[in-house]
Amino acid sequence: MKKTIPFLLAVVLTACGQSETPQQVNVPTVEELASNPERLKELRQQCRVERAKLGDELCNWVAEATRKRFYGDGKVPYTPPENPPKF
Repeated sequence: MKKTIPFLLAVVLTACGQSETPQQVNVPTVEELASNPERLKELRQQCRVERAKLGDELCNWVAEATRKRFYGDGKVPYTPPENPPKF
């Protein structure tokens, strides 16, 4: 009897795991979010307040779209001067 208690405990804990995952309907892509600043701002606020309800996937995409809007595509047209400045 004592040997079956840990087994039963493991079965009960496994059964108590999350069985339902939040379903996201019409989840926008990072590019769609980056091209729509009003929607992006709205979702950023919602992710701050109720991240558990929206889900990590959507909030991570919102963060990535925010980063993309801030940094751009990462290709900066910078050309250093031929002669470095003298201090």
